[in-house]
Amino acid sequence: MFRNLEHLGLAVHDLAAATELYTALLGIKPHKTEHVASEAVDTVFFQVGGAKIELLAGTAPESAITRFLAKKPEGLHHVAFEVDDIRAEMARLRGAGFALLNEEPKPGADNKLVCFVHPKSAAGVLIELCQEIK
Repeated sequence: MFRNLEHLGLAVHDLAAATELYTALLGIKPHKTEHVASEAVDTVFFQVGGAKIELLAGTAPESAITRFLAKKPEGLHHVAFEVDDIRAEMARLRGAGFALLNEEPKPGADNKLVCFVHPKSAAGVLIELCQEIK
């Protein structure tokens, strides 16, 4: 079951410029930065209430973010929801006919296991499932 909105992922070309912009916009400094080698992205997180804003910039041509920005403008890339049991949620979604981009959960940013729901089966929105790694 989806527990809450975990974060909104925003794809950006220039992470430093976007970080300055969101620092000014939100009136707060980022609480975390991280490089996720497996996804070839650099991330910056802002904590806003009970959810986060994640800025993502690709670090290699094969990065999903780099490919996304080659076709679309900067902006919303994905919506992430926290779940208690990612494997059970993946099975539930598969059973309900949703297409998943991952066969198994994989390590993601911010100490999370993640899995993505294909946008074609979620009204054009890339959905990320997140579970805290314990």
